[in-house]
Amino acid sequence: MSVIYLLLTISIIVALLFFIVFIISVKKGQFDDTYTPSVRMLFDDELVENNKN
Repeated sequence: MSVIYLLLTISIIVALLFFIVFIISVKKGQFDDTYTPSVRMLFDDELVENNKN
């Protein structure tokens, strides 16, 4: 039974570490998309034409 408590503790610690790393990377801008907005305007006309057909 003590093994279950040990595994639960370790898994919670690992999950918290991953969550902290995720929050830090979001705050530093790791997941900012700077490429798509500049290209999106090139494909807007095609999307409107497809919806009309």
